[in-house]
Amino acid sequence: MSPEWYFPRIGGTIRQIRSFYYLHKNMNHSTMTTDNNNTNQNNNTAAQSLFGIRGQVLTYKDNPLLVPAADCYDYYPDGLVVVRDGVIDAVGAYGDVIGRYPGLDRVDTYENAVVMPGFIDCHLHYVQSPMIGSFGDTLLDWLNRYTFPTESKFRSKEFADEVARVFFRQLLQQGTTTANVFATTFPVSVEAFFEESERWNTRMISGKVLQDRNLPDSLRDTSAAASVEESERLLEKWHRRGRQLYAVVPRFAPTSTDEQLRLAGELYRRHAAEGVYMHTHLDEAYDEIQWVKELFPWSKNYTDVYEHFGLLGPTAVLAHCCIVKEEEWQTIHDAGAASVHCPSSNLFLGDGEFRYWDASKASRPCRFGIGTDVGAGTNFSIPRQLGEAYKVAMMQQHSLDAASSFYLATLGGARALRLDDRIGSLRPGNEADIAVLSLAPTEFVEWRMQFASDIFEKLFVLQTIGLDNMNIATYVAGKKVFDRASASPFAMP
Repeated sequence: MSPEWYFPRIGGTIRQIRSFYYLHKNMNHSTMTTDNNNTNQNNNTAAQSLFGIRGQVLTYKDNPLLVPAADCYDYYPDGLVVVRDGVIDAVGAYGDVIGRYPGLDRVDTYENAVVMPGFIDCHLHYVQSPMIGSFGDTLLDWLNRYTFPTESKFRSKEFADEVARVFFRQLLQQGTTTANVFATTFPVSVEAFFEESERWNTRMISGKVLQDRNLPDSLRDTSAAASVEESERLLEKWHRRGRQLYAVVPRFAPTSTDEQLRLAGELYRRHAAEGVYMHTHLDEAYDEIQWVKELFPWSKNYTDVYEHFGLLGPTAVLAHCCIVKEEEWQTIHDAGAASVHCPSSNLFLGDGEFRYWDASKASRPCRFGIGTDVGAGTNFSIPRQLGEAYKVAMMQQHSLDAASSFYLATLGGARALRLDDRIGSLRPGNEADIAVLSLAPTEFVEWRMQFASDIFEKLFVLQTIGLDNMNIATYVAGKKVFDRASASPFAMP
C-alpha cells in the first residue's frame, strides 16, 4: 500500500510519521455478599426496584484542581447508596440512611471495596479494539498493517456487531459506564455500536466519522454532502433514544475538505441546542500542527480551523490537546468546549503530553476528562490510565494526586461531557451508574494496603500497581451488569 495518499509532503523520519496518528483515530478480591443471596439474574428483575449498595462510598461535588480538596468530596467509611427504579434515592453513612428505609430487604454489601460513580471515558475508538497492542517499526507501518485494514472491515455489519459486543464487555468489566466513542466511516459501525449500547442501557456518545481526503479509498467519504446527510440521518435515529447521544465527528481537520468541515459545522450548530456533540482531535503533535498550517494557511492556529467552521461550542470535545497555545486555550474556554487527556495513547505513540495545569488555569479554566484512546491506548481501565497520567505529570515537574485523578474519572468527565446533571456523582436524582473497586484485588495489593493511611493513599496504590481485576461490580441505571465473583459475570438488563 502506497503511503502518498495520507502523507502528502511529509518527510520520512519516525518523528514526523508519529504526528499523523490521527489518520487511524479506546484473583483474589474483596468478599461480596448479598443479603438475600440473590443471583445476578435475580438482581436485575423488576421486583428489585429498591435496593442498597453498602461499602466505602466516595463521591465528588467539586474540582480539587480548582477548589481545596477537602471541600470537593464526600467519603463514608461505611456508606450506603440507595437505588430506586434505576436512580439514586439516597447516599450517606450507613447508620444515617438505613433507618429511613425500613422495607429495604436487599443490600449488596462489598467488604474492603470502594463504591463510586461509574467511570467516564471521554475519548476512544471502539473500531480499533481488534488492533490494540499492535507493534510497528514506525507509525506508517502500524497504520498500513493494522489500523486502516481493521477499520475497513466495518463495512460488514456482522463484524461490527462482534466488535461492539466484545468492546462493551471490556468497558463494563472495568467499571466504565459512559464513553465518548469514535466509530468509523460506515453507518453500520454506528448502528452496531448504538444497538449494543441499547442492549446494556448504557449512556454512550458516538457518531459517523466524517473523512473525505488524505486517507485510503477504502475509508474515504466520496461526497462531503452525502456524508453529512448520512450523519444527520443517524443523529435523528439515535440521539436521545433511551440513553444514547449523538456526536458530529470529523476525524481531524486534515482528513476533511473545507466543504465537509463547513457542512459538519452547520449540522452541529443546527442540533447543538438538543445536546448533540462535536468530537474530534486537536494539537497532538508538532508535525500534525504544521500540516494543518499548510492545509489551512489562512488559520491563526489549529483551534481556529474548528472555530472558523462552526465546530466549537459547549458540547465540543477535543481529544489530546498536547501542544496548545495560550490563545487556543482561551478560545476553548470561551467556547465552553472540553479537552481530553489520553495518557496511555500519548506515551505509546510518543507524540506529546497533556498539560493539565495549563488547562486548569484559574483565569480561564477549561473542562477536561480522561480518555483511554483505545487502540493507541493500551488498556480499557480508567484507573490504570490515571496511573499513567500521574507519570506524565511527574515527567514535567507536576503532580497529579489520587483525589484529583478520581475526580477526573467521575465528576470531571461528566462535566467535560455536560452530563453532570445526571451522571458522575452519587447524588440523589442521578442515574445509578456505579463502579465498585476492590481494595484487595491481589494478595500483594491487600498486603500493601496496610501501610496506606487514608482512602486516597489506597486509591493511589490501586491506580499505580492495580491490574485489570480492580473493578469487581458494575451497575448500569441501577442494574448489576457485571459481578466478578459470579460464575457468569455479565448480566444484560
